Amino acid sequence: MLLRDKTVIVSGVGPGLGLRVAAACVRDGGNAVLGARTEAQLAKAAAEADPGGGRTAWRATDIADERQCEALAALAVERFGGIDAVIHVAALDSYMGGLEDADFASWSRVVDTNLFGTLRMTRACLPALKRRGGSVVMIGTQSSVAAPTQVQQAAYAASKGALVSAMYSLARELGPHRIRVNTVQPGWMWGPPVQAYVTFAAHSEGVPEPEVLARLTDRMALPELATDGDVAEAAVFLASDRARAITGQSLLVNAGELMR
Repeated sequence: MLLRDKTVIVSGVGPGLGLRVAAACVRDGGNAVLGARTEAQLAKAAAEADPGGGRTAWRATDIADERQCEALAALAVERFGGIDAVIHVAALDSYMGGLEDADFASWSRVVDTNLFGTLRMTRACLPALKRRGGSVVMIGTQSSVAAPTQVQQAAYAASKGALVSAMYSLARELGPHRIRVNTVQPGWMWGPPVQAYVTFAAHSEGVPEPEVLARLTDRMALPELATDGDVAEAAVFLASDRARAITGQSLLVNAGELMR
C-alpha cells in the first residue's frame, strides 16, 4: 500500500478527479482529509471513498480564504495526528475565452483560485509537513504548455502555468525540510467535464458522441483517453515514499498526445 498510515489533504473534492484521488488514498492505506466548498458533495465523496468512515474527515473549505485553509490543515492534525501530503485538485476552470474578449476581473478570480489558492493551502499545511517531511502535488494542465484547439481557456492555462513556475521555487525552498513539490499535468481526461464537452459538442453539431470522442483519441499515441482515475494514480504515486527522490517535476498524463 503506497500510503499506509499517511495522511493526505485533498482539496477540491467533487464528483470527478477529487473523488478519484480521495478513493485512491484510502484504497492505498492512507487517511484522506477532504476540502471543497460544498458540504453535501464532501459528505457524499467521503461516504463513497470510505464507507466505514474511519479513514476520512472533511470540512467545507474555500481555498480563496486563508483561515478556511488553516482550518482544514488543523482538522487533519486533530483527527489523524499530522499531514504527510497535500494533493491540490481545487481549481476554477469554467471561464472560457482568449485575450481579445478577456474580462480581466474574471481572469483575476481564476488566478486567485488556481495560483494563490493553491499557495494558501500549501502554506497552511507547512507547519505539519515540516515536522516529518512529505509531498505537495499540484494538479496542473497540459493546456499550460500546449493550448488545445477545441476550446479557449487562456486564463486557466496561464494560471496553471504560473503554478508550475511557482513549483520550481517551492521545490528549492521546501526541499531542506524533505518536502517534495511536483505537478501532474493532465491532457484530455475522461471524467465528468470531458463527458459534458463530448455531449455538448455532439448535440451542437448534430453528430454522434463517438464521433466527437474519436477526434480527441485520434490525437493520442494510445488508443483511448487517460481517465481521471489514471491522473489520480499518478498523484498518489508522487505523494508516496516511492517518489522520495522526485521533486520539481511535471508529469504529463495524456495518453501520449503531447510528448516532451
